[in-house]
Amino acid sequence: MSILVTGGAGYIGSHMAAELIDSGESVVVVDNLSTGFRWAVPPAAVFIQGDAGNVDLIHKTILEHKVDAIIHFAGSVVVPDSVVDPLGYYFNNTVTSRALIEAAVETGVKSFIFSSTAAVYGIPKNNPVTEDDRTQPISPYGTSKLMTEWMLRDASNAHELEYVVLRYFNVAGADPKGRTGQSTHRATHLIKVASQVALGERTHLDIFGRDYDTADGTCIRDYIHVTDLARAHMNALWYLREGGSSETFNCGYGHGASVMDVVASVERAIGHTIDARNAARRAGDPPALVAGVNRIRQVLGWLPVHDDLDGIVDSALSWERQLKQRHDAA
Repeated sequence: MSILVTGGAGYIGSHMAAELIDSGESVVVVDNLSTGFRWAVPPAAVFIQGDAGNVDLIHKTILEHKVDAIIHFAGSVVVPDSVVDPLGYYFNNTVTSRALIEAAVETGVKSFIFSSTAAVYGIPKNNPVTEDDRTQPISPYGTSKLMTEWMLRDASNAHELEYVVLRYFNVAGADPKGRTGQSTHRATHLIKVASQVALGERTHLDIFGRDYDTADGTCIRDYIHVTDLARAHMNALWYLREGGSSETFNCGYGHGASVMDVVASVERAIGHTIDARNAARRAGDPPALVAGVNRIRQVLGWLPVHDDLDGIVDSALSWERQLKQRHDAA
């Protein structure tokens, strides 16, 4: 049997594919390479270039490779872009997910793990925010992901399909073995951008808003190392295989860091200051977003091993240096 990983050439998907292979699983990656990289797919995985929303392709892939579980990462992920291009986000995220769920149901796949987001909470009344708190997205990105959660819920009620929804907080860092990391040159992830500034790959870092109701006026986020996130998916897979019922879990550490905390961490790691400039707030940014993590720890038994902002930054910087060498040699 095989695990189908959609978006497995991307940042988180490539880490997941490596984690699965490290655990002895057979992996099939489907990715259209619109934002992913062929070289990021582990050599031991079967790679198929195509769209996760192509029902015929997914049908064929599931049957040919005896897929018994799907881990779905493919989609668009930049919150401000979703405000500018909402229909594109509803197509890439919601419509694609609907087609993938349909293919899973029609071919008898029993386990589905979905890459969702803390953006479904919008501006939460409480921090840390729990899985039972109100979902009220303030961006089309968050809404597109929440709509997929609803489709999974309804499909599970109607068919023999169990799922786990993982709501990511802010994913950062890179594979400790140096195999993969955040590789999109113009990515908007804060730690990625700050690392590029530190290494001279960008001129400066924009701080989007210095007037939030936080200790230093900048946004607070719960940063989770991508390797810990991949292991949370492994725990979710084992949970479903052991007969677990459909569930939703936050993926974070339960504490946050401000933008200025991240800047300070990067400056400590690099040994000099970076050019960080004040800019206007971005649409769709809540002041603070921190995960309530009791459920994932109690139900899945997941415990992080990289819960350290400086360690996350170090791994991100190491990956940026590797990418720079790759680009310079090209």
